[in-house]
Amino acid sequence: MQLTDLTAGRLLDGYRKGEFSPVEVTGQALERARRIQPEVNAFVRLTEEDALARARESEARWRRGEPAGLVDGVPVTVKDILLLRGHPTLRGSTTVSEGGGWEEDAPPVARLREHGAVFLGKTTTPEYGWKGVTDSPLTGITRNPYDPARTAGGSSGGSAAAVALGAGPLSLGTDGGGSIRIPAAFCGIFGLKPTYGRVPLYPASAFGTLSHTGPMTRDAADAALLLDVIGVPDARDWSALPAAPGSFREALRGGVRGLRVAYSPSLGGQVAVQPAVAAAVRRAVASLAGLGAYVEEADPDFSDPVEAFHTLWFSGAARLTQGFSPHRRRRLDPGLREICAQGARLSALDYLAAVDVRMDLGRRMGRFHERYDLLVTPTLPVTAFEAGREVPAGSAHARWTGWTPFTYPFNLTQQPAATVPVGADGDGLPVGMQIVGARHRDDVVLRAAHALYEAEVASAPPASAVVAQRRHGD
Repeated sequence: MQLTDLTAGRLLDGYRKGEFSPVEVTGQALERARRIQPEVNAFVRLTEEDALARARESEARWRRGEPAGLVDGVPVTVKDILLLRGHPTLRGSTTVSEGGGWEEDAPPVARLREHGAVFLGKTTTPEYGWKGVTDSPLTGITRNPYDPARTAGGSSGGSAAAVALGAGPLSLGTDGGGSIRIPAAFCGIFGLKPTYGRVPLYPASAFGTLSHTGPMTRDAADAALLLDVIGVPDARDWSALPAAPGSFREALRGGVRGLRVAYSPSLGGQVAVQPAVAAAVRRAVASLAGLGAYVEEADPDFSDPVEAFHTLWFSGAARLTQGFSPHRRRRLDPGLREICAQGARLSALDYLAAVDVRMDLGRRMGRFHERYDLLVTPTLPVTAFEAGREVPAGSAHARWTGWTPFTYPFNLTQQPAATVPVGADGDGLPVGMQIVGARHRDDVVLRAAHALYEAEVASAPPASAVVAQRRHGD
């Protein structure tokens, strides 16, 4: 077993027992990152010198029996949307200058630093995180660990590929319409979009209160550990929630027995789901019932809110680029330029009408969760498609929202939503199942996901990341 194959929890146990050191683990993680980079393009940059220095400091603390915090010595990667002190945050764009002090950490990065984490580097994103696949004018295309001809998904595609291939067991992603869950599902890992405000965000996203920050990990237990670290208030985010009443790791206990689970295979027939995806999710839902959950097929009471989402998303993009000169605007991803132009034509009344749709959707889901603890759906109706495309070949939709109908509604409602890997299609590409909870019930979402991992229902598909790693000579 390579050290790069271990979860954060297992690494911490090994440090505690003296089986291996943060320096050994960091060295292997950096080597893995260098090996996978030419094929999958997961990184904007590696921060090798800083990583090794932090690993040496961590090793000294563990030798003294005085770890700095919950993740001391664990390698972590950070999506290049979030600030990492001492290193540029370019947001996938050639329009952002590398100059400047870069003297501040984003809130979750600051918490990880306080807890002794080792930062391996910044991971790739589409320009300003605007779409559900990861390619940008700055870094090119990020590819899928299971098949480099396919997309890793996005916008946290670099983080998903890095975790799947062993370049650090923990990563920070952002999710404005599915950007943690989409790539996690395509790459066969766990991803959680927490309740809005659970993880503070600074600077504020141009996409407003659609955008969440959360964990991307090997399993739900690591996500709970990471959320315990980053899910605390920060004065820079006025919308941050107070500290959670207890530990998310402690909340993993208890399983799913007695939970009321609604299974919606297609959101009431609104979504056409690939047969292999539907079958894998159906098997996992049956496993939830076998573990003691009360499962029934039921659909939430809403129609597709895509137009309202587009109004909020496109106007956010327009605001982001409002001050750009014509020359700077020409350097943007053409798709981003298109949605910025659409957003600039929207009125304040259009925006407020979308807010009305959002509030009604939130009310409907609030009532839904009076009857059900959890809603389960496919994460995506498809598996990973050709890299370098915004939509699958032959799609009737121009934008990425056409193939992500299960994810963006829950950014509108600000609910916690996770994806767990539950199998593979005929090409060995991972399938994800989405678990959605009521607002502020991240603990229940994590508990259900953890129960699936404990029962070995949630796992990487047969064409596992280990196979992909061996292609790189490990």
